[in-house]
Formats: sequence, C-alpha cells, structure tokens
Amino acid sequence: MLKKLHHVAYRCRDAQETVDFYTKVLGLKFVAALVQDFVPSIQKVAPHNHIFFEMEDGSYIAFFDILSEEDLIAEADHDWAQHLALEVRDEETQLAAKKRLEDAGVEVVGPTDHGICQSIYFYDPSGHRLEMAVRTEEPGIWDRSAAEAPERLEEWNALKKQHAEAAE
Repeated sequence: MLKKLHHVAYRCRDAQETVDFYTKVLGLKFVAALVQDFVPSIQKVAPHNHIFFEMEDGSYIAFFDILSEEDLIAEADHDWAQHLALEVRDEETQLAAKKRLEDAGVEVVGPTDHGICQSIYFYDPSGHRLEMAVRTEEPGIWDRSAAEAPERLEEWNALKKQHAEAAE
C-alpha cells in the first residue's frame, strides 16, 4: 500500500536559519516556501511558513515556522506541524487505505487537496500523526516553486519581524 516517503515535517525556530542550514550545510535544494494563514487539515487559523527541501530520491524534508506560539499553546491539536507523510501510488489506493483505517476504528481526516498532493491524516496508536499523500502536482511546479521560494521566505521574515515588534 505505501510506496515511499513523501515528506517528514517538523517545527523549526526560524525558517531563514533552517533554509541556510539545509541548503548551505547539507546541500539540499530549497523548493518551496508556502506561507499560509489557514491549516486545512485541522480547520484552524495558524499563520505559518511551510518550507520544503528536496532529497535525491524525490522525497522531501519539510518544516513549519509558526508565527504565533501563543495561538498554538492554547490549541489542543497543535501537533499538526509534526508528522510523517507517506506516499501512496494513486487515489484508489488512498481511498482503500482510508476505508481500511476507518474499518479498524481509526479516525481519518480528508482527503485534503493541497495542490501538490491530496492527503488523508490519522494517528497511530502512540499518538504520532501520519499523512498518506497522493502526488497531484503539475509538471514543473516544484521548479516554479523553487524559483519563488526565496521571495516567499523574505516576505515571511518581514511578517515575523512585524509580528515581533507589535508584541513588544
């Protein structure tokens, strides 16, 4: 059922610091900076920058730089930003997996369309958040996104600075 790793996502302190480390020190390609206000899988407002780095095999390492920690501390479902995303072959496989999970009594959210993939979300018995993703990206989207990523990161940095100054 599972094809390969799609991405693993963690929180980070600072998107710029993370980009510098993963590109300059580890040599990965910075392919996306998705600045969003809304988290569709939990239906909550939580401004964040979701950055992606491409691995040689086409999988990704991703991070969330979240604008307001105070908003997340108040949320019971703050773990959305840390998860393991596994890729499945196609939508039919994903829907069969969803049925299998639900038949086993597992609560499943989705499918959620992210533009680059369609995902379902659920928790394992230890409480780890998992995602099953089907690639839906258009050819060339990652190259276009990579070209825009530095500008999106600069915009995010300015927003974080403005937010920090307003909090003082």
